[in-house]
Amino acid sequence: MHDDRASVDEVEVEVEEAGSGVSRRGFAATTLAVGFAAAVQPVSAQTITTDAQGLDAGVVEIPTADGKIPGYRALPTGAGPFPVVLVVQEIFGVHEHIKDICRRLAKLGYYAIAPELYFRQGDVSQTKDFREIIGKVVSKVPDAQVMSDLDAAVALAKGSKGDVSKLAITGFCWGGRIVWLYSAHNPDLKAGVAWYGRVVGDKDDLHPKNPIDVAADLKAPVLGLYGEADAGIPVASLDQLREAAKAGKTEVEIHVYPGAPHAFNADYRPSYRKAEAENGWRRLLDWFQKHGVAPKA
Repeated sequence: MHDDRASVDEVEVEVEEAGSGVSRRGFAATTLAVGFAAAVQPVSAQTITTDAQGLDAGVVEIPTADGKIPGYRALPTGAGPFPVVLVVQEIFGVHEHIKDICRRLAKLGYYAIAPELYFRQGDVSQTKDFREIIGKVVSKVPDAQVMSDLDAAVALAKGSKGDVSKLAITGFCWGGRIVWLYSAHNPDLKAGVAWYGRVVGDKDDLHPKNPIDVAADLKAPVLGLYGEADAGIPVASLDQLREAAKAGKTEVEIHVYPGAPHAFNADYRPSYRKAEAENGWRRLLDWFQKHGVAPKA
């Protein structure tokens, strides 16, 4: 039987090549999707669920230059301050998986915050068709807007128990690409970890650069985690990225998991690979610690 969800891997990595143009959205509400996005239903039985015991976790309003956007935040209940990790969504927005990633980090002593970076362009949580998600919403999200909104999330964290002198970022697929861009954008960032985000591709006015274009200008060290069997991200493009990064002054490490598909960390999807995901998570934590972004013992 054909699983329609299997095609999402190829669709997701086409997002940077979709059309341009911006449709503004009013700032009438600051809510997030409840549960998992409609496009990924039904979720897998192996889905990881992290409780919020001992955490301050929930929806927050993030002030930006042109209004408030919603986000999900999780941090320990103690006095802090706590090192800050920006968590950047896949194409499905800040749904339950991204919230769970925040809680996992908070359980380890981090202040994790995931802004809803599509808020102005539209809500993708109830859209079942992947191409509609990309064509109508995701492709219309300007990179400049994303950089500014991530800066706004950092500002919120700074004023609420976040130690932004210890600032990191991680993201998945669409968010993986954003990790590279933000690591070239924010000079205060200490570390980035990108999970299977496209590194080359077409450009347009809203998306003028790809990771390979900024690889020599990174202001923070970046670890990239990729699957060898990811049809949308050829290993050859990762080799190109490694070569481009040699012209820069920051550390770049790209790890490719043999035989792993796209979205191998997405435990709620058929693409999940437990061993590779757990190894990637350990690498993420080691990378943060190596570059000075670790909670107090």
